[in-house]
Amino acid sequence: MTLRSPQREPLPGLPPEVVVWEVGPRDGLQNEPGLVPTEAKRELVERLVAAGLPVVEVTSFVRPEWVPQLADAAEVLAGLHRRDGVRYPVLVPNERGLVRALDCGVRDVAVFASATESFARRNLNRGLDEQYAMLAPVVAASLAAGVGVRGYLSMCFGDPWEGHVPVDQVVRAVARLLELGCSEVSLGDTIGVGTPGHVRTLLGGLSAAGVDLDVVGVHFHDTYGQALANTLAALEAGVRTVDSSAGGLGGCPYAKSATGNLATEDLVWMLDGLGVRTGVDLERLVATSSWLAGVLGRPSPSRVVRALTG
Repeated sequence: MTLRSPQREPLPGLPPEVVVWEVGPRDGLQNEPGLVPTEAKRELVERLVAAGLPVVEVTSFVRPEWVPQLADAAEVLAGLHRRDGVRYPVLVPNERGLVRALDCGVRDVAVFASATESFARRNLNRGLDEQYAMLAPVVAASLAAGVGVRGYLSMCFGDPWEGHVPVDQVVRAVARLLELGCSEVSLGDTIGVGTPGHVRTLLGGLSAAGVDLDVVGVHFHDTYGQALANTLAALEAGVRTVDSSAGGLGGCPYAKSATGNLATEDLVWMLDGLGVRTGVDLERLVATSSWLAGVLGRPSPSRVVRALTG
């Protein structure tokens, strides 16, 4: 017999509710070698919303030659049936991308920064300090348009070119993004090398610097199998927003050692077992990732998807 849900045994000190920030349609699909049809992308977003995800990151307005998979961003948004009360953020790399997003009626955007010089150069063609000058007008214009801005911060736990990343360097980068006007910053373990102790040390450093962990999200990749353990450590420290990708899809086109994101199904199974509310219907979510695996022509990397559909 396959159990369809975990036994609920809460742990003390966890938040009663967690926001699952679904990044599958954007971060999950951006590395796919074959182009996914626009209609399938729309259906993926709508299925995820129907499964109860409160935030579904739809796409990115990057230049098509950078990420060809997301070249149809405007078309995806144009045909999307949006539900009241659900957030549909998109990633914008610059002011031109923001204008395109606003023209599509977007009300939430995200910007990208790096905690390290090397990745800033490779991803943004800017130095560590120069990236903020590039992002400042994007954030300012977003806020002027009444649009919320999330900041993604990459390489918070390790960098393939620089190695270990000092905690105080990450703390300073988070502070800079908040000073620019970001309402939230997501800490990215881009190459998946973080461990629970590292997570707690970094979050402790942020708290000591006066950063409220209510405005901090976490974005773990499972390259070294640490994503769920790191998530639990973050929740115990006070974080209430966790990024994940349906089916565990995703990576980073600018960091080849980065593999899949934390699978949303694996996250929801753990949170359900801990008695933490997410509002997500696990059965509908698993059905969505099973359907997506068929679209992509390969099995889902998510262990929960495999267990419940095997």
